[in-house]
Parts: sequence; structure tokens; C-alpha cells
Amino acid sequence: MSGDQPVHVRLAPLLAHLFPDAPRLVSLPADDVAGMIDELDRRWPGMGACIRDTTPAVRRHINVFVGGRRAALDTKLAPGADVFILTAISGG
Repeated sequence: MSGDQPVHVRLAPLLAHLFPDAPRLVSLPADDVAGMIDELDRRWPGMGACIRDTTPAVRRHINVFVGGRRAALDTKLAPGADVFILTAISGG
């Protein structure tokens, strides 16, 4: 796990709507994106399945950004990192 400083995860409005007990900003310990998703799912069962598919990978219409860059499950998280989980916008 990351040292004493947790990572800070900002949840998409859709996730906050689906999990009303979850705050929009969550601080939790995690070494990588996969571990962060596991911790979110531990706190709010079912949230992990909303973010990650069974391949496993981040779901097609979900974007995870770390340090302004799109992240994958194996992206490492530094202590104090800011992580944004956003839903993709699509349409036509």
C-alpha cells in the first residue's frame, strides 16, 4: 500500500448517483488503479463492476485519469495522487 498518504479519488456524477452513500471525493490507500477499484468496491459493493469489466480492463465508457493522463488498471499511484473517474460522453 501507499505510505501514510492516501490517493484522492473524484467520482463521476453517475457513480455518486448509483452509490448515494459514496462522497464525490474519496481518500483511500492504493498502489495502483486496480487496487483503488478494489478498495472502492470493498467500501461500496458493486462499484468495481461499474468501473472494471471482466477482461479485466477499465470499462469502455469509463475513463480513469491520473495526473491528467488516461490510466489503465496497472497504472501506479503515488501517495497523494489525484484520480478522476469520469463517464465518457458519446452521441451523434
